[in-house]
Amino acid sequence: MIQYNRFQLNNGLTVLVHEDTATPMAVVNVLYDVGARDEDPAKTGFAHLFEHLMFGGSINIPDYDEPLQRAGGDNNAYTTNDLTNYYCQLPATNIETAFWLESDRMLSLAFSERSLAVQRKVVCEEFKEHYINKPYGDVWHKMRALAYQVHPYRWMTIGKELSHVENATIHDVKAFFKKHYTPANAILVVAGNITTDAVKRLAEKWFGPIPAGEKYIRCIPQEPKQTEARKQMIEAEVPLDAFIKTWHMDGRLDKGYYAADLISEILGGGGSSRLYQSLVKEQKLFSSLDCYHFGSMDAGLLAVEGKLVKGVSFEQVEKAIGEEIEKISTTPISDNELIKVQHKTESVIAFEDMSVMSRANSLAMYELLGDASLMNTELEKYHAVTAIDMLNYSQDIFRESNSNTIYYKAK
Repeated sequence: MIQYNRFQLNNGLTVLVHEDTATPMAVVNVLYDVGARDEDPAKTGFAHLFEHLMFGGSINIPDYDEPLQRAGGDNNAYTTNDLTNYYCQLPATNIETAFWLESDRMLSLAFSERSLAVQRKVVCEEFKEHYINKPYGDVWHKMRALAYQVHPYRWMTIGKELSHVENATIHDVKAFFKKHYTPANAILVVAGNITTDAVKRLAEKWFGPIPAGEKYIRCIPQEPKQTEARKQMIEAEVPLDAFIKTWHMDGRLDKGYYAADLISEILGGGGSSRLYQSLVKEQKLFSSLDCYHFGSMDAGLLAVEGKLVKGVSFEQVEKAIGEEIEKISTTPISDNELIKVQHKTESVIAFEDMSVMSRANSLAMYELLGDASLMNTELEKYHAVTAIDMLNYSQDIFRESNSNTIYYKAK
């Protein structure tokens, strides 16, 4: 059970404190309720661009990293389609340095043409290196565009196309910052060797004076139910043919999410999984094969993705995957298989909760989902899933009319 205290500043900033005296360290985690799904379809990649801009100097502090390193700290950040998270860890005795740094970049970034030009170049190089020049780099650009017709999950966090970031102006980024990077749109989690009273004092001192900004109200078009299978053939200079198939599944707060998570684990969770045993080990159709999903907040995708063994045809692998999907959709899994996969999930959750950094991150994420206390009931939801639930859910999602397939052919 993860204990925490919650309070809110007058400007709308939600603050959670998790006290842990067993560590000399403290973590300051700032989660902004903005991801790639909140971008203008004509100006994508901005949430990810900001992940870089936020380290390019704020209004009173030209360099974020140097003072933090002097205080014995380190930091990182990540952006997803759903959220942006910044976190740093440092000795608890120096925690005020983190409050000073994080509050200054929430107050305002420096917004120089030079900083924008530097970070724009970095992001464009990243786009080229990982998504244009890398073999199979465009798979998920293509798959998202195939699977989603209206929901903004139809583009990746890096952006829909390179030109969107290349053409980003100082006016564009200032407007994006003003809309999303406000106290009313943020969750601050402080965890480690600190007291709630000390955090209250520091939060009031450093974050209290920042103007609230307007709470961003999300208004996203929901994806209509898919009624016919979509397929696409791509030819490219890659070493092996690849096969990628997805099905729409429930979002993060829906009951079906937990069934889907366990289904993906049974089908593709490591060397003992059904797909690996049957299609890689026994039939030798794939050289590598995975089944996973993205943990998306809105309705997401469950994916099967693999590289074909040379000489094997797309027809063969599609038929073989279809047979495994048929099995899980017509025969309830055994009690042993269910218990095994629930225990594995339990150990993953327990392992994640071991570090104070992970606990801070989880508290922020669950608070964003609606209530940090959900973190403490997550395991019960997995244990509540029955073999019949998984059978019914498999029948629901693994309809061919709910599927999207990419045949990625080596030239």
